[in-house]
Amino acid sequence: MHARSRTPLVAAALTAALALSLAACGSSGSSLPAPKSSGGAAAPTFQQVIDSAPVAAASAIPADSLMAKIKARGTLNVGGTDTSALFSLKDPVTGKLTGFDAGLAQMLAKYITGKPNENLVLVTADTRETLLQNGTVDSVFATYTITPARAQKVAFAGPYYSSGDAILVAKDNTGITKVGDLNGKTVCTESSSTAANDLKQYAPTAHVILFQTNAECQQAVEQGRADAYVLDQALLLGDQYRDPKVKVVGQPFTSEPYGIGLPLSSPEMKTFVNDWLKEIQADGEWAKLWKATIGSVLSGDAPTPPAIGSVQGS
Repeated sequence: MHARSRTPLVAAALTAALALSLAACGSSGSSLPAPKSSGGAAAPTFQQVIDSAPVAAASAIPADSLMAKIKARGTLNVGGTDTSALFSLKDPVTGKLTGFDAGLAQMLAKYITGKPNENLVLVTADTRETLLQNGTVDSVFATYTITPARAQKVAFAGPYYSSGDAILVAKDNTGITKVGDLNGKTVCTESSSTAANDLKQYAPTAHVILFQTNAECQQAVEQGRADAYVLDQALLLGDQYRDPKVKVVGQPFTSEPYGIGLPLSSPEMKTFVNDWLKEIQADGEWAKLWKATIGSVLSGDAPTPPAIGSVQGS
């Protein structure tokens, strides 16, 4: 899932683990399950990871930088989502966000301000660049694939994670198992997503319909208005985790490196966030967060994160 050569094994393991989780936890759980233990000490909880996250030294935040403005405000304005299981999901009981992206956002907020105070602004694939450009948000944590075209509009720290396009179909669909099966079928994806262009290459005769949100695409598959839904495997597995009427089939057929979207007008912020990512990777905080979120449905050790600056546009 993180390195191209490991993708099939990890994807298969995650799909199997998700199926086991659904069987064990029921089909409608909206909160992440408790992290699994490898047999030794129990994995840290999401909250424990946030509580132990580091805080930057005062000398790391120059005056007049965007970080200084955020510190003075006391809150990091974050563009993200609240319906993506495993990455950013709002608990209906506590109102708190959990997931890998949500955890990183809270850890960065704590690194800058001393507290994990984030102000979530909901974004779609169509609005992310605009909200960064007009200063509504300081950062975007939203399974945001780094591309050279997007890097002309916003800056990207990272990559901090890697996924790839996969296929979601209705639970009883046995006719689609690989990307070639999408030719001639009605396939939905999110507008402005990289998947929309990928489909032109990998399934050129598919009839592609575009929706603004993940929920609209998932519903189209459930209702039979679309034969399949193509998007990052990480997001589709979250849909499968929450909805017993759909399933993820096949293996990812692209590589999608996720970055943290930042304003182009504040280059010091990109350097600062990249240094922070390197710090939490080196001290094990990145791996602990992975175990408490994505690793809660995937057995085994946390993978090696992608190297910072390793893809075009980062």
